[in-house]
Amino acid sequence: MADNIARVFADAIATDPTRPLLTWYDDATGERTELSGATLANWVAKTANLLVDEVALVPGDVAGVLLPPHWQTAAVLLGCWSAKLTVADTPGDVDVLFAAVSRVAEADAWSAGERYALALDPFGLPMRQVPAGFADFVGEVRGHGDHFTPSPQGGPGDADLLARADARATELGIAVGDRVLVDTARHPDPVDWLLAPLTRAATLVLCANLDPTRVPSRTTTEKITHPLP
Repeated sequence: MADNIARVFADAIATDPTRPLLTWYDDATGERTELSGATLANWVAKTANLLVDEVALVPGDVAGVLLPPHWQTAAVLLGCWSAKLTVADTPGDVDVLFAAVSRVAEADAWSAGERYALALDPFGLPMRQVPAGFADFVGEVRGHGDHFTPSPQGGPGDADLLARADARATELGIAVGDRVLVDTARHPDPVDWLLAPLTRAATLVLCANLDPTRVPSRTTTEKITHPLP
């Protein structure tokens, strides 16, 4: 059984880093953003370097994540796991906190040394106005390196998360190499929308505010092989 999320991610993109790995849609705004495996890996590396070099975190430290399913959330989560952090989604004492701008009011329930806000701009643009008490994640992360070498050992929660992800991939019927359509409202847990597909080296089409009338054309355009039930 796999016990290293960084290795699972690397293996998922190894065959062809240039192919679309994660495509993001928001049908309420008309957004579409496509990331290849190489591009997402750069964001992941920059995030891990931010955490290790700037925030000075070490394996086992805790990151709080107040983010919805999104391509930037994938970068944050995979960056945290690459740095061997434990990711928490319930309020408590954490070493770093990542929050969507729509959820910064919830930050008072968390004790965090460093706080980063994400506007979740479709093109990854910096924020014009940063919430008080936060740094702009995009503005901060862009200055960090595009490469990060994770420890060969998995993080403290990797084995459990990957066991859950493997089980969910089986339950959801995800096969190796599938191109998976995900309704984020139905599957908000990153074990479902991110890790389960990665354990099968599948690629993702994440859809927020999914318009059911667009599913048939999107299935054809994006070459979907498996919509998540």
